[in-house]
Amino acid sequence: MKIYKVKPISRERMYEVIRAPVITEKSTMISEHNQVAFKVAMDANKAEIKQAVEGLFDVKVTAVNTLIRKGKTKRFRGRPGTRSDEKRAIVTLAKGSQIDVSTGI
Repeated sequence: MKIYKVKPISRERMYEVIRAPVITEKSTMISEHNQVAFKVAMDANKAEIKQAVEGLFDVKVTAVNTLIRKGKTKRFRGRPGTRSDEKRAIVTLAKGSQIDVSTGI
């Protein structure tokens, strides 16, 4: 296994990477397992997401899982259109760490 050095990111980039928390029934269910879901930038990688969450919320992150949610096809005034794709990150926090997503940063 190779270990890569992670280049630190700026505070400005941290705010670009983490767009918003995901507040759904499923995301509240995973909060029982010390996990939090966020909408993130499409070009963000797992290392950047980990740095951003640790930098903005002062917590320890153990794992980051990402997924891309494809945009649905919808009709608008009779014409078909497509919603934008969205990238989400499910962040697992270390024991004793927690993030309250109902309050702002």
